Amino acid sequence: MAHNIAMEESVTLRHWPYPYRAMLAVCSDLDETPDRKAYWDTSEFLNTTRSTPMGQGLGLEIGNTIYFDMTADQFAYWNTDDAGRSMVQSLVRSGYIDCLHSFGDLATTREHAQRALDELEQSGCRLDVWIDHAQAVTNFDGGIMMGEGDVTSSPAYHADLTIRHGVHYVWRGRVSSVLGQDVPPQLGGILSPAHPIASGKTLAKELTKQVLSRMGNEKYAMHAPNRILTRSQLRDGQPVYEFLRCNPHWGGVSSHETAWGIGDVLTDRMLKQLVDRQGACILYTHLGKSEPDATVPLGASAIEGFRRLAKSQANGEMLVTTTRRLLGYCRAKEEIGVTVTCDNDTIVIDVKTSAHCYATLPPIIDRDLEGLTFFTPDPDRTRINVDGEPVLTLTQNAADATGRTSVSIPWTRLEFPES
Repeated sequence: MAHNIAMEESVTLRHWPYPYRAMLAVCSDLDETPDRKAYWDTSEFLNTTRSTPMGQGLGLEIGNTIYFDMTADQFAYWNTDDAGRSMVQSLVRSGYIDCLHSFGDLATTREHAQRALDELEQSGCRLDVWIDHAQAVTNFDGGIMMGEGDVTSSPAYHADLTIRHGVHYVWRGRVSSVLGQDVPPQLGGILSPAHPIASGKTLAKELTKQVLSRMGNEKYAMHAPNRILTRSQLRDGQPVYEFLRCNPHWGGVSSHETAWGIGDVLTDRMLKQLVDRQGACILYTHLGKSEPDATVPLGASAIEGFRRLAKSQANGEMLVTTTRRLLGYCRAKEEIGVTVTCDNDTIVIDVKTSAHCYATLPPIIDRDLEGLTFFTPDPDRTRINVDGEPVLTLTQNAADATGRTSVSIPWTRLEFPES
């Protein structure tokens, strides 16, 4: 009996999927992307190992955003041609477009939103993540983002339609300079000896956000807890999960987040700090904003930054995935219930997905559970059930840096479309 109790107590949930010590999503708003070729070339380079205009692809898993009604000089769903719309649909269905970036600057009514959602659904597409854009009237934040999308009396009200479509993760303009969420906030690394004045201002701004958060300021409520995901509600009362993005650049949250500047964010120092802190990061970026005379969407510095990121993943340090997958994983690890029993020398881990769920929102799906890793003293004799059903395929893992062995629900890569 004592032996069984000891075995049960030794089984715990690992913070991140084995063997990784951190998790990162590059969350790019598509603002100023010039055309579908630039959009596709960037995605293909980041997500495949094919030969691309920027060289051999990196084989990462990085999503993108889409909006619908924009001025003619920007890539958007209604602006592109049939081939461009087919490309968007393929990328949404494959998971490589995973966020709505509002409905666009020119979408000002409920009818605009309904038309866009109808198009998605008729194409077999669904998006679970919403990201406010600039000061689009369809935004959900009524402060700096100036949105009215969740105000029932507004002509732009669409929240009921959008939530019914499937959106339940929402970003309302909150960006932190703190590198690494879902761990205690650390301000180290913001100050840059080479840029003392600019980095000092960035540090002062983040300190102010932290103080205001602790004082109960609603706008900065997410900063002090430093959680990547928080239960919230829209102004019409609908429940959502709100998430926090991060840009740790010394120049501030809106500095070097573009295609020409991201290489100065994805530095060896930044990647090492995130791994050392064992945190998660949804990186705030605008990869559609490239240099005006650029012949390819990503310049040499950006490409080198992404190569460093790919190396970190290849070394088993940091798992890189889409915004939607990172949010789903973080939600799952917080909300599942876990019971461990020993049965005839077999360790049985029972996972209940509805244990702590936000009841009115969509349930945790199978893909959200991928990567879940449990430390166990005997991987060969460990089994996992999810809602009473056995997980038929488990990965048995050697000891990590803690010296503990584990089992995982396998993490499967998204499949990037051919064209």
